[in-house]
Amino acid sequence: MGVGVQSLCQFGLIVLLVSIHCDAKGDFGDFEHDEPAISPERVAQFYTETLVQSAWKEEQRCSENVFRSRAAAKANGKKPSVGVEPTVGLGAALLIFLGVGIFAVGIAQAFQMVRKHVYHDADNLDTAFDAGGKVSIGLTATTIVSQWTWSATLLQSSTVASKYGISGPYWYAGGATIQIIIFSILSIMLKTRAPGAKTFLQVIKARFGKRTHLVFCTFAFFTNLIVMMSLTIAGTAVLNSLVADLSPELAAMLLASVIGGYTLIGGLGATFYVSYFNTALIFVLILMLVVEVFYNPFNNPENPFGSSESVFEFISCWKAPEEKMGNSGGSYLTFFSSGGLVFGIVNIVGNFGTVFCDQAYWQSSVAAKPLQGVWGFISGGLTWFAIPFTLATTMGLAYIGLSSAQGSPLLTDEDVMRGLAAPLVAQKLLGTTGEYAMLFLILMAVMSTGSAEVIAVSSIVIYDVYQAYICPFKPDLKDGQCILCSKYLRKQKDNEDGQLCDCQSTAKCDACATDTITRAISTSSVKPHYTCETHGEYKEYQEHLLNYKNWCIVICTFLSVPLCLFCWAVNLNLAWTYYFTGILISSSVVPIAVSIMWARATATGVISGTVGGCAAGMTCWLTYASTYPGGLSLATFVKNTGEEMPMLVGNIVAIGVGAVFCVLVTYITRWNMTPEIEEAEWDKTRDIDNPLSPWVAKYKGELNLDDGENFHDRPPLEIVIRKFRAAKITAYVAAVLFTLLFVCIWPGSMLSVDILDLSGFNLWTTMSRGWAFVAAAFIIIVPMYQEVKGILKQLAKNKEDKITREENQPLCKNALSESLSNHTYTATSHHTKKTEFIFQRLVNMLTRVLRISKPTN
Repeated sequence: MGVGVQSLCQFGLIVLLVSIHCDAKGDFGDFEHDEPAISPERVAQFYTETLVQSAWKEEQRCSENVFRSRAAAKANGKKPSVGVEPTVGLGAALLIFLGVGIFAVGIAQAFQMVRKHVYHDADNLDTAFDAGGKVSIGLTATTIVSQWTWSATLLQSSTVASKYGISGPYWYAGGATIQIIIFSILSIMLKTRAPGAKTFLQVIKARFGKRTHLVFCTFAFFTNLIVMMSLTIAGTAVLNSLVADLSPELAAMLLASVIGGYTLIGGLGATFYVSYFNTALIFVLILMLVVEVFYNPFNNPENPFGSSESVFEFISCWKAPEEKMGNSGGSYLTFFSSGGLVFGIVNIVGNFGTVFCDQAYWQSSVAAKPLQGVWGFISGGLTWFAIPFTLATTMGLAYIGLSSAQGSPLLTDEDVMRGLAAPLVAQKLLGTTGEYAMLFLILMAVMSTGSAEVIAVSSIVIYDVYQAYICPFKPDLKDGQCILCSKYLRKQKDNEDGQLCDCQSTAKCDACATDTITRAISTSSVKPHYTCETHGEYKEYQEHLLNYKNWCIVICTFLSVPLCLFCWAVNLNLAWTYYFTGILISSSVVPIAVSIMWARATATGVISGTVGGCAAGMTCWLTYASTYPGGLSLATFVKNTGEEMPMLVGNIVAIGVGAVFCVLVTYITRWNMTPEIEEAEWDKTRDIDNPLSPWVAKYKGELNLDDGENFHDRPPLEIVIRKFRAAKITAYVAAVLFTLLFVCIWPGSMLSVDILDLSGFNLWTTMSRGWAFVAAAFIIIVPMYQEVKGILKQLAKNKEDKITREENQPLCKNALSESLSNHTYTATSHHTKKTEFIFQRLVNMLTRVLRISKPTN
């Protein structure tokens, strides 16, 4: 507990020092922005006094409610409101950061206590990156929701709603949900064919070698980099818009401190626990905003809405500008939106890359058992759908309605692209309460996704860089050899009579049992070295990696600060970063998928697809952008490259060329395929394992296996596939059905309606609210129930083991060694280190044995 208190004090000290020493005036020239202004010509493109409706309907004037609101906005010489006013005090903002940070650190420490005193594996390296490997469906779902809820989710979804109307929120939500559900297929494939892998890059290295591994490591780092860019851009944009006198430098430091504080203490498991509270709070705040917009329960005079009918009145009296990527009929209430469709395609393509190539989602797969992982991804995807769909439908449409009520846009085009539509609506409708709500929303999103990205980068650095190249345990180890003794795990074709590995598992190793007791009894801060000849050196190496993990988390966290300031200085907006994601990394989608699903895949094929697709996408994107006025000059680069059509072409070319090159080159380099080759390919991935906690021991319950004599004893691949067949079928069926629903059936049915009338709008908004309420109930109740049930079950199991050991206490001195072995068998199987329970049991047992064995006079 002392470690938690010390970490808590350190975190508070960091925030205090930052708040004292950072210049919070933001007077860097690069960070200054002009006063917002909207030209009368631009206002005229939106303004109308007649309803925007289907062409076959008679022209109607707007309702009197609309005209009254517009008149009130101009009464007494009032000027139109433009932009978000920073009214939250810096001191209040710092207190919010400090409070949220302390809460997150407390939750992380609680997770450590649970792992230490209930599951007895708090000091295990793999626990830091897979949370024990037995995470429930509910916690998996809530973590997926939390990781996928970027600050961009909350802001960019409202941005596209304010630009394209009702189609924007749908394409954002539907276009980013199918990837999560489809990923459930890769999740079960990873569990079937590489159960011991901690990162997808380990599979790449095992199958294709060092060169391919380095290529995919580069793309994995690109993915984490661009996700962190999106987080920091959105986070600093909102913080600077709402908090007075807050500079980008201070905002970046605060975000980094909050993210790093609890991630350092709890590892991946802490993100699971904190993600639950983050997600629950996000849903509560979203529902609060929904209630305010559609019900106005407190009769707020600043709120012109209060029902679906009033929202419809204002939106239908505000035109969508006539643009190339505009809406049919100038209405925000139609799915006939070329801009919305382009965004949907780019969104789908780009998000495949950010899911498949982001180690954070593979970690969530690794942390859950096979069936729980599949259902966790499916339920997590469907739950997450409610966040952008409901929030953007509410806040984006409310922004359009508020602009209509004022008679002019409330934000400049630049501020809209920065994602400030949602913060502005919260400020206008709820005042200070809304501002604090948005601060909490953004902070929760940045914390959850940011910590997951930090853990993802740290796991790649440790497992795929440091352990693989910088400081490998055995540099000369060959494929198929045991990492402990360097002997082959299976018979080799060219050496049938060679000696095979016979290393014992740690659960049956007497020397490991003795080491565990010796280290548990030791009161020194420096623990005795391991003496086991088989496992001792590797255990020391794992402890070294565990310490190195902490430095990785610290370094990765603080590297986000200069990244944030760079994005702010070059004026990258949120939309540009979001669109660019697919061009950079979506070429790796198909190569990553085939590496775990297709035995025929070759190193040349996956490299050709990844690198070739990226190069082709970049070339087409820049070529198309150069045709716009100004070309690729420094002054117009961000504007021209951020246009919808260049981004669309770049995204489609990147993922398409990547897929074609990968499949084509694979067939060229490996035309003939035999069952022996296929078996050999998957043997490479099944060899990925940690001999101290082998995957067979973790899944022996699902596979109905007994304890093996050697750590590498494992069932044939066919048995594993057969045992997990139900999970595989579930993943495939869900992926096909929901992809058809979100990409074809639902949008197709909406195209049967030109422009929504009042009844159609009521149905649409009611559906979005209903989905949110159901999702909120699921994500708040189910994870808590399953986690408490799991802890109680483990406590009951611990109690049963304790009773069993007491009944089998030795009655003679000769049975001492057998007693120690029996005692430490359970302790080792739970990866126990120094706990109060072990210490007390050892004292009692040794005292009893010595008393019994003492000779009588």
